[in-house]
Amino acid sequence: MLSALIGVSLALNNGLGLTPQMGWSTWNYFGCDINEEIIKSAADSLVESGLRDLGYVYVNIDDCWALHQRSPEGKLVPDPKRFPSGINALADYVHSKGLKIGIYSDAGTKTCAGQPGSLYHEQSDAQQFADWGFDYLKYDTCHDKSIPAIKRYTPMRDALNATGREIFYSICDWGIQDPWKWGPEVGNSWRTTIDIKDFWASMWLNFYLNSKHASAAGPGGWNDPDMLEVGNGGMTFEEYKAHFSLWALVKAPLIIGCDLGSMSSETLQILGNQEVIAINQDKLGVQATCRKGCSFANFVLGYEYQVFAGPLENGDWAVGIINWSLLSKHSIEYDLKELGIQGKVQIKDLWENEVQESDQISVQALKGHSIKLYRILTNN
Repeated sequence: MLSALIGVSLALNNGLGLTPQMGWSTWNYFGCDINEEIIKSAADSLVESGLRDLGYVYVNIDDCWALHQRSPEGKLVPDPKRFPSGINALADYVHSKGLKIGIYSDAGTKTCAGQPGSLYHEQSDAQQFADWGFDYLKYDTCHDKSIPAIKRYTPMRDALNATGREIFYSICDWGIQDPWKWGPEVGNSWRTTIDIKDFWASMWLNFYLNSKHASAAGPGGWNDPDMLEVGNGGMTFEEYKAHFSLWALVKAPLIIGCDLGSMSSETLQILGNQEVIAINQDKLGVQATCRKGCSFANFVLGYEYQVFAGPLENGDWAVGIINWSLLSKHSIEYDLKELGIQGKVQIKDLWENEVQESDQISVQALKGHSIKLYRILTNN
């Protein structure tokens, strides 16, 4: 009961993830086409764009970084063509920028791209990651030998802790074996979904699947509906705003998945919205839940709107109103008494930067695939 009150980090005992992780990953944009220059460029871009100073501190290398065979000593071997300067030098470069660096492995015999997995090599690989200077491990679930997930993920937790280095542990079980049930005692985040793709229906599906497990998340461990697609070109500006807002509301990890070097001003406008980020990084760590229009049909058929809300640390509330429909506009009134808020308060629109005073939220003709995101200022 004590751990539930003060955060699930006591179970993992690494002190990390007190708010959802923020950073960038190679996978969504680059896939297997990675090298050290891409990683360095991403680190440079996080600094130059100002995103590092907003909290995006992890630079994560995903699959395809290693050779397909271990060394004669059983060690993982970085691909020398991709990383000619060596992994230690790359980690040092990222750290010199005031950032942290992440690596990828698999709780199976091979990674999803066919490189060596860490199953049965947990202690050696964890120590290798620590010696290289890594701060984050994404741990996938391909080639799992039909071994239950908790039996494959727990040894790596123990091995990471045994290194003495603080390494954020990101479980990537795809939601297959109910990681929200055992993840809080094993990792700092756990994937609740299949891989996200850069189109609305994929984002919607991952959000829906993730929304069912709000009670599992809290400081130290987070539900993870996968990385951000913002900026990759498959959705409109309004759809990306909705994507980012929804991830912020439900305290999902904010891991950028676009090419930072070619990022547009509109993409930076979304990713750099400090007040939306503040909703995600709120220290109370309560995942927003559906409060109106919550029928299964509204999710599945996608023709209605829904209201999501969650309390914030200082007594404020975050409220998002999402129109799932593509073509239909919706006018909505939401009485703040539904959240236990009495009387008129200040309601701040976090995208329009406008404040109104009222006892209800009123939205006129909310366009399809759009969101309104508010902070309810109860103490002002």
